[in-house]
Amino acid sequence: MTFSEMPYLRPDMDAVKQQLSGLTRRLQQAASYAEAKEAFLKKEELERHVSTAGTLVSIRHSIDTRDAFYDAEEKFWNAALPELEEYEQAWTDAMLKSPFRADFSAEYGDLMFVNAEIKLKTFSPEIIPDLQKENDLTQEYEKLLASAQIPFEGKAYTLSQLTPFKMDPDDARRLAAWKAEGAWYKEHQPELDRLYDELVRLRDGMGKKLGYEGYIPLGYYRMGRNCYTRKDVENFRAAVVKYLVPVADEIYRRQAKRMGKPYPMNYADNAIEFRSGNPKPQGGPEDILAEGLAFYKDLSPETAEFFTTMTESGLLDVLSTEGKQSGGYCTSLPDYGVPFIFANFNGTQHDVEVVTHEAGHAFAGWLNRSRVPLEYHWPGMEACEVHSMSMEFFAEPWAGRFFGPDAQKFLYSHLAGALTFIPYGCLVDHFQHEVFARPGMAPAERHAEWKRLQGIYMPWVRLDGEIPFYGEGEAWQRQHHIYSMPFYYIDYCLAQTVSLEFWAMIGEDSKNAWQHYMAYTSQGGSRTFTDLLANAGLASPFEEATLRGVCEKAAKKLAGFDLTDIG
Repeated sequence: MTFSEMPYLRPDMDAVKQQLSGLTRRLQQAASYAEAKEAFLKKEELERHVSTAGTLVSIRHSIDTRDAFYDAEEKFWNAALPELEEYEQAWTDAMLKSPFRADFSAEYGDLMFVNAEIKLKTFSPEIIPDLQKENDLTQEYEKLLASAQIPFEGKAYTLSQLTPFKMDPDDARRLAAWKAEGAWYKEHQPELDRLYDELVRLRDGMGKKLGYEGYIPLGYYRMGRNCYTRKDVENFRAAVVKYLVPVADEIYRRQAKRMGKPYPMNYADNAIEFRSGNPKPQGGPEDILAEGLAFYKDLSPETAEFFTTMTESGLLDVLSTEGKQSGGYCTSLPDYGVPFIFANFNGTQHDVEVVTHEAGHAFAGWLNRSRVPLEYHWPGMEACEVHSMSMEFFAEPWAGRFFGPDAQKFLYSHLAGALTFIPYGCLVDHFQHEVFARPGMAPAERHAEWKRLQGIYMPWVRLDGEIPFYGEGEAWQRQHHIYSMPFYYIDYCLAQTVSLEFWAMIGEDSKNAWQHYMAYTSQGGSRTFTDLLANAGLASPFEEATLRGVCEKAAKKLAGFDLTDIG
């Protein structure tokens, strides 16, 4: 069945609540493990149905946020899911108290119980209205960004459609594009400030209602952190400042020299790596998808079957269109045993990275689609990002097919970008910790805090007000995760560190590296992040030596890169 043929019918939530309550009673009254397991598997089936219906709405709403039907359905789910949480928590509590817990652990592993104990710490019926309001505010933020029509050179562009102009080799045109986008954000800054202010106060209030000093502990529980702490994250960020910021700083100094620009550069000049322009993929979206299929067919039998299914079943929506939510993501439709990829192609190297990054997520979901329980299909967010970021490096030998004459540019850009991204990601994470530690900050104080931290993590960016919004320490407001998924962004940084381990392994023995990748990915979500790594023979990013080692190898590679024929 293709994606367009998948039917959507709004579930009767009263009936779903009754089913959940009935299954919880069956679990509590079970006289044997066989009876308890039967209730458990029925609950799994119900969860798959509800998840699939909600995900269909989410995808179709993000494809066109102007669609009145799916906009209304998204609002329905925003209200319905928090109400279901009370019934989910009752089930979770019954599982934790079940006399057959040891039997479940023997068959399915104990991680489901570890995660269940964490989940219980994230909810009380008292916060249902807050969760509903949170959903509405994040939807409002996404719709605001999706509605952007930015005037530029006599036409109007969405945020995604404007991106190629922000990378134009012509200095004046590129700067004008950045200023046009910055002016749009600046025009809508009162709304952006209001939305985030409401979200911060709402989340801080939820944390306090649940008995915490604020949102930070709750945020960690909501992210399912089950094998590392806030202190571990702080130590990782400190290692990034110590080892990686100097490497990234040198990358941008070389870039400024190539560009003939004074250092530090503004956002517009940081955005272009080569005077002749950034690497561009060959052909259009259909060509990129065709090359993606060729890559996955060559990579392994498993990836060949996976990506063939994705393309033949219409499980990718990648064109940038009006009304479409910006950004990209991968999700899954459990009833059909398939993932789905959402993206906004815009003619930049990002288009190729979608076919590798988001498809890395999708392949992991595909590989683990039959796992029980459903939560084991995917590990934690940081572990999931390893799937995607590492897949990007496995695709590098195919750079010539994706980029043609720009292949060498891409290879340099991809490695340099992996390194320079981590400081930015740590900046996003550190900023959020400061915000939720002081939830009463005014919008101007938050902008000032971002500007201060940016000086630590990204000293290569000049903040002098030249570009509206961007040059004033306010660029954090374009980062979706800060609004919609607090504390997610450090996951990318941890995963990028592991992906650089894979990059080094691929350079030594690509077949051996793929075996490690499959050993890691085939575990699904059955282990914690650190256990997944250990089981696959990979080092933890929380070990300072890991970051130091990959920095040294990558810096050496970049320093020796032959850019003679690249202008």
